[in-house]
Amino acid sequence: MPVLNRFADLAPDIIAWRRDIHEHPEILFDTHRTSALVAAKLREFGCDEVVEGIGRTGVVGVIRGRETGSGRVIGLRADMDALPMTEITGLPWASRTPGAMHACGHDGHTAMLLGAARYLAETRNFDGAAVVIFQPAEEGGGGGREMVRDGMMERFGIQQVYGMHNMPGIPVGDFHIRPGPMMAAADNFTIHVTGRGSHAAQPHNGVDPVVVASQIVVALQSLVSRATNPLRSAVVSVTSFQTDGRTFNVIPERVELRGTVRTLDPAVQDMIETRLGALVTGTAAALGATAEIDYLRNYPVTANSEAETAFAARVAAEISGEARVETEADPMMGAEDFSFMLNARPGAFIFIGNGDTAKVHHPAYDFNDELIPYGCSYWAKLVETAMPAGAAA
Repeated sequence: MPVLNRFADLAPDIIAWRRDIHEHPEILFDTHRTSALVAAKLREFGCDEVVEGIGRTGVVGVIRGRETGSGRVIGLRADMDALPMTEITGLPWASRTPGAMHACGHDGHTAMLLGAARYLAETRNFDGAAVVIFQPAEEGGGGGREMVRDGMMERFGIQQVYGMHNMPGIPVGDFHIRPGPMMAAADNFTIHVTGRGSHAAQPHNGVDPVVVASQIVVALQSLVSRATNPLRSAVVSVTSFQTDGRTFNVIPERVELRGTVRTLDPAVQDMIETRLGALVTGTAAALGATAEIDYLRNYPVTANSEAETAFAARVAAEISGEARVETEADPMMGAEDFSFMLNARPGAFIFIGNGDTAKVHHPAYDFNDELIPYGCSYWAKLVETAMPAGAAA
């Protein structure tokens, strides 16, 4: 089954929604305009139920098929939030909000799921219920976690849940997926190193926390190169190094380091958290300083269920052909808070090609509207294939 013709007809409307959302990016949970637009569209489409305020600013719509005897309920999720970045595309639909832009394509994700919702509400050619989930705060705020904590899965009876994300570098119309770990766990750490300040010309009278922190930055790389099994994946990155010094001739008292740990294996995650703590405090003590660590486990591994992954791949192949669906895609060390939904219910997360564009999280990025018919068709066929009307007969 190729791309559905209905989405060629709907494409101008979907593109218009996408570009409107792109012009008005909103950060984290402050998706008030976007959430209101989504809720209004779902009501306009005739969804059976539209609920706002799930996970603070999330929106959920319920579309019941023309048959409901199967009792099946499937969730489809899109993210709505933007990033705190300044856009440089110069496009007519570029961000109008200073310091905010849709640099990850969540505008396109939202528009594609709206398009699918419109089609499903029109046709209702399935037996069960489709729950369309529009989530805030994927970009570090854990909006997926908040929607799950709000009881979304239980309230709407969701049995399986599916997510989709565009990916630059993959041709438009191609899909990438894999069973098991698809994206990494993301942990954050903050390290406070305390030494003893002194005149910069008399370092022997103090304990230089800059030197200590520098040694810690270098030593942290041994967690990957020497403490982690080379057949496992891990990333440890220090992304911020700040002192309380403000002049040329004073050795400061304190240094703060911030960074992230990415892993695909819970055992590796446990090992790095433990070893990181011992390495930091031990290095500081050896050099006469002290160190305190705040370690936060943020997003868990995004792990696809095996059966649901195979099903999602079959649906994608119906849209684009088997040759355009990679079923053993390499996992990525980026993180995704759809992981919280996959921890609550079986399901699968799939990448759809954005073509030869700037990478996500780049100020020149823009969602490629050419992939909209593929993404909308995937959502629609997933629902119609998983819950076929008339199957009982």
